[in-house]
Amino acid sequence: MNGAPLGVALTTDGAGCRFGVRAQPGARRSGVVGVWNGRLKVAVRAPAQDGRANEELIEVLAEAFETPRRAVTIERGERAQLKDVRIAAPYAQVETRLRELLAPPEEPEVDPERGAGDEPKRR
Repeated sequence: MNGAPLGVALTTDGAGCRFGVRAQPGARRSGVVGVWNGRLKVAVRAPAQDGRANEELIEVLAEAFETPRRAVTIERGERAQLKDVRIAAPYAQVETRLRELLAPPEEPEVDPERGAGDEPKRR
């Protein structure tokens, strides 16, 4: 773990971690999108009706943080886009996964003989 700021306000209560989430229901794809105003921004495909977006949000977070669904709870904001979420997992595990999720994607290595495409460079 490095000391770089996460961009997400993460707190611990000893048995788990809390942080804010901005849910984006009705998205094309589900997954962690980034950070928005100190909250983890998470897109979910389900619409915001009958708790379907919340259920999918819990699934997405459980998968992203590699925890069982029962370890993820929405503590506040069940009927709002801005939510407070708790994950029953050690702080170090949650912080490490947050860093991995928010890290910029690695650039693919480029073979100098081939360039960025599949065909060799023309000389």
